[in-house]
Amino acid sequence: MQRVTGIGGIFFKSADPQRIANWYRDHLGLDVADWGGAVFQWGGEGSAPGMTIWSVFAADSDKMAPSNVPFMLNFRVADLEQLLAALRAEGCEVLDETESSEFGKFGWVLDCDGNKVELWQPPAGQ
Repeated sequence: MQRVTGIGGIFFKSADPQRIANWYRDHLGLDVADWGGAVFQWGGEGSAPGMTIWSVFAADSDKMAPSNVPFMLNFRVADLEQLLAALRAEGCEVLDETESSEFGKFGWVLDCDGNKVELWQPPAGQ
């Protein structure tokens, strides 16, 4: 019997759901629907094929810092440097560090609730 086949969604709370939905729409380009969420189609028309990672970190990990919540969102992006520059120009709190590895390029921004958001540009061809 096949059980889990992938991540079905990312869900979190906010004191002002409309404000944070607008932030993700305005700054990260999510197509937020009237019901308050966005749907990503993997591998379909207009979408690059890809995967979703599920991972657990130790309770004392600083991976989510400077946010104080125990989760982090990760979004696949087409051009990390261009997006980080646009976010800075829009007044978003972009963290100074970036990382590059065989897995791609990574950068981070804090959303309007202070949650750390990881932006991931996969290696060419992925």
